[in-house]
Amino acid sequence: MKITHTDTTFTMSGTHSTDSYPLDELTKQLAVYRQLRADFLKSGTSYDAIIDGLEALAYELGVRVDPDPARMATA
Repeated sequence: MKITHTDTTFTMSGTHSTDSYPLDELTKQLAVYRQLRADFLKSGTSYDAIIDGLEALAYELGVRVDPDPARMATA
């Protein structure tokens, strides 16, 4: 998963798709992928790269995000 951004959008590019979103949807998309991982446990680590990328982008941009409950449970 590759995640890039401009001043107003971020783009997630993967093997099978590329999607762009306004930067103000960053936390919403992060929540979506965290929920997908929680809802579909059989997916294993398939959502981890997306979540890691979105968290890294949030950190880079100084966007505050809530801690990941799934990772806190294993810490």
